[in-house]
Amino acid sequence: MHPLHRQAQNKAIDSQPLPPNKLGVKALSQQGFTLVELMIVVAVIGILAKVAIPAYTSHVKSGKAAEATSTLADLRVKMEQYYQDNRTYVGGPYSNGPCAKAMTIKYFTYDCSVTPTLTAYTFRATGISAQGMSNFSFTVDQDNAKTSTFDGTTGSTCWLTKKNATC
Repeated sequence: MHPLHRQAQNKAIDSQPLPPNKLGVKALSQQGFTLVELMIVVAVIGILAKVAIPAYTSHVKSGKAAEATSTLADLRVKMEQYYQDNRTYVGGPYSNGPCAKAMTIKYFTYDCSVTPTLTAYTFRATGISAQGMSNFSFTVDQDNAKTSTFDGTTGSTCWLTKKNATC
């Protein structure tokens, strides 16, 4: 049979109505999704969200913690420069700043937990609870001794910026 005749015959078959089933009801082609299929999709999305949202939140907090570590490092460098010139920390660039009153940048409040003396100081960064950083604190002193509390994880010799990290 010629291909054009075969194509015309197929069109004629496609245009014929569907035959009735045993009950005499014409069969309909399925359109849309079943409830079970939709429930499976919702369950998969829920599982993905349960894993992805905490991971994303932890990543965002780690990024916010970078403010504290970089600011404390900057404060320390400036105090050490002052000490090299004056052989004392008293009267240093932050003696009247964070030591006299707390300084807030964006996610952390900075202050001196120990007022600078001739040979010692300690800077502390404490997370701001309104920014979701209430469980975070970092310190540094004249010996560059670092401590941190990051979302329940404590580092006694370093600054931790990830949950469950170790020094």
